[in-house]
Amino acid sequence: MYSFYLNVTSESDQFCTVPIININRENLGSHVELKWLLDSCRIDQSSLIFADEIDLSYYDLFGSLKIVLLKGSRIAIKQEKLKQAVVENFHCRKGETIYPWVKTVTTGEESSCCTAIADKFARYSPEILASKSFSKLLLAGILLDTANLRDPHCTSKDKYMASLLINGAGRHGCNGLYQLLRYKMHDLSSLQVGDILRKDFKKWTGQESADSRSVQIGMSCIGISIGQLLSHAENLAQEITCFQLSEKLRALIVVSGYYNDEKSFKREVLISTESAKLLESLLFFFDFNASRLPLKSLPLPGLKNEMKAYEIDKITSRKIVEHLIEEFVGIPKA
Repeated sequence: MYSFYLNVTSESDQFCTVPIININRENLGSHVELKWLLDSCRIDQSSLIFADEIDLSYYDLFGSLKIVLLKGSRIAIKQEKLKQAVVENFHCRKGETIYPWVKTVTTGEESSCCTAIADKFARYSPEILASKSFSKLLLAGILLDTANLRDPHCTSKDKYMASLLINGAGRHGCNGLYQLLRYKMHDLSSLQVGDILRKDFKKWTGQESADSRSVQIGMSCIGISIGQLLSHAENLAQEITCFQLSEKLRALIVVSGYYNDEKSFKREVLISTESAKLLESLLFFFDFNASRLPLKSLPLPGLKNEMKAYEIDKITSRKIVEHLIEEFVGIPKA
């Protein structure tokens, strides 16, 4: 949406502003709510450009690349060589470190960047916001970013812009649209195991290991129990192994967070490695840090020797698991 604003307000005909969706196209299937939103706004998904479909370094080679970072101040590590092409930061957080050569910086005072974008259109061309599809996209972003306008950081400007975009909610109303989006986010019924694991996934590359190979560890966060994940595949072990191979991971840690029938919050982890030796090293490391991550064995059928499932024996933030992974692969603390 912001790229469209830049394109229509640009005074130069030498540049074409194009939005790049920062995921691979094959991963779109994991984001059910996004697919539904695009379809309901009648946006042709084939017209979108995803991160794996364009070689930005080609344009940078000829000096014709300019990058605008949305909701961030630093380019991704894997694209670090393109950082000199960054010319603008839009809706970054106050206090974030900005590249010294970037002159156009917009600090996000609102909870949602969609609020800031809607405000720009309201000032430049308010009639654009009358489009139901256009207003629906912006409104959906505001509602998700502000937890239906109930987040403590939600500002009066977020609420004002949501009311201005109410046409996008249609017959659902703001609350109905939000509930529908949340349902789509957690609806896993049509997803394969790989799609579920990609919904909330990140990975780390660590220092060289004893066998002179770098350690790549991934973490997937899911909103169902490990047992429920089993029900999504006839052979969960094989599905997880395929996912590890596709992401080139030596280890995968699946972190589960869900509410049981007694409405108690539970955390479980499934650890899968390429070898029993690496699994032993990981478990030894976690055992050494048991005060931060107390694990209780969770017997599940059908797991390979290189896989173990555990219940986390206290309420634990996923951030603790992230920090432990970073320590294991040798990434120094900030």
